Amino acid sequence: MLNTRTNDAHSNERIRTQFQLVRQCSLSLIKNLSAEDCQLQAMDDVSPMKWHLAHTTWFFETFLLVKYLANYSVFDEQFRVLFNSYYNGIGEQFKRSERGCLSRPSLEDVLKYRSYVDHAVNELLELGTDETLHNIIELGLNHEQQHQELMLMDIKYNFSVNPCFPVYEQASERVRVPTNSIDPLIYTDFNQSITNIGTDAKNGFSYDNEQPKHQALIHAFRFANRLVSNREYLQFIEAGAYTTPSFWLSDGWATINAQQLSHPLYWHCIDGQWFEFTLYGLQPLNLDAPVSHISYFEAAAYANFVDARLPTEFEWEYVAQQQALKQRQNDLLTPSACKNPDVISQLSDTCWQWTNSAYLPYPGFKPFSGVAGEYNGKFMNNQMVLRGGCVFTPKDHLRITYRNFFYPHQAWMCSGIRLAKDIL
Repeated sequence: MLNTRTNDAHSNERIRTQFQLVRQCSLSLIKNLSAEDCQLQAMDDVSPMKWHLAHTTWFFETFLLVKYLANYSVFDEQFRVLFNSYYNGIGEQFKRSERGCLSRPSLEDVLKYRSYVDHAVNELLELGTDETLHNIIELGLNHEQQHQELMLMDIKYNFSVNPCFPVYEQASERVRVPTNSIDPLIYTDFNQSITNIGTDAKNGFSYDNEQPKHQALIHAFRFANRLVSNREYLQFIEAGAYTTPSFWLSDGWATINAQQLSHPLYWHCIDGQWFEFTLYGLQPLNLDAPVSHISYFEAAAYANFVDARLPTEFEWEYVAQQQALKQRQNDLLTPSACKNPDVISQLSDTCWQWTNSAYLPYPGFKPFSGVAGEYNGKFMNNQMVLRGGCVFTPKDHLRITYRNFFYPHQAWMCSGIRLAKDIL
């Protein structure tokens, strides 16, 4: 137990309010789902909604309540294994690929678990907190918001394998209205620079992989004003790019052939017309919306096709430092077209953008202390960095220094293509 607690009523109320908002948001994401929907796991990379709800609760129970609330009794000892994701310091984990096999505990029991833990966290807050508790709760809330984004991406994939094309949310008229044709892509030139990259812990919440702030040399480059559109990517397909090995990295070529890929993940050609599966169900392909759910291999191949390349994560952050990151003005669950060709847009409100940077630690990187140190550092291997954010990302996660990371073959996350070029 901690020896020193503060009783700052304002601070505690702020934390309590934020805790309730984030926890309620997770529940709102399943409001249109049945227990059967929440059980689905259509591939190894995704998880059932029920598991997400339980795991984010397990996080607070394991890292906060068990250690800091006197006489706390865990809800169910078996949950320690069932809902541990990858924390080897905690102990054994249930096999990720088989999470969909867990019909028990039921969704009802998972919701009872959430309520039980929420009550205990509120009890802990009433006793007063200190900086250590604040930091754990803050990390837990940001962790849950990451899972909220994953929940939307995962249910989209889980629904996509159903030939009935289930609808997660009914589309409004603003989703159905076609866009006007967008202007051609424009590049902006940036001079060589030595610039600060990343952030320090004192500058508000950030993950350990965003730290520390350090300098990077950036050579002169050109940066596209928007993301690549569906129309432009369709030209790539129609040019036979998926059967032309010269555009592809070796592993990319092997992947698309092994999986027999010929178009983006959620595209469907029906009677000669292109459609795209979305959380609004199957919709006619919006040709001027940015292409999304693209693997790194596909993004790199497209860049080769148009004699460009993907930006480095340092170039992306350098550009973002000079822009006002746009906060989403709507709650659409599918990317929309660029509306202003005169500025660099779609940096953080549309699709995550693949970069040409491997996911590696910054100079001087130090993981979070304790078991929570397993959060990011252990994954710095064989993955690529994505920057920005997407339509599924919680709005207060949209910051310049945020580093996302996935394997090059993965595409179920909402990822798009930003182009760059060298200035020779």
